[in-house]
Amino acid sequence: MADDQRLDVRSEVPARRHELIFEHYFALSAGESFLLVNDHDPKPLYYQFAAEHPGEFTWEPVDQGPEVWSVRIGRTDKTS
Repeated sequence: MADDQRLDVRSEVPARRHELIFEHYFALSAGESFLLVNDHDPKPLYYQFAAEHPGEFTWEPVDQGPEVWSVRIGRTDKTS
């Protein structure tokens, strides 16, 4: 899938990042995804998705540091 939707949160204050990411996620239709670009490993975000939305998202790492991390986050058709 092309990187047509991209969310770069590197310039956002850390307290706002997860809120923006989830806003972007909830705006997706089933089968859509976006590329998240971050300045650190988003592993805590993955755990939050897994706890709150099990089976409802896809997670495909693209870049894994050391300066830029990016992951393609998608919404499955299992979302409620």
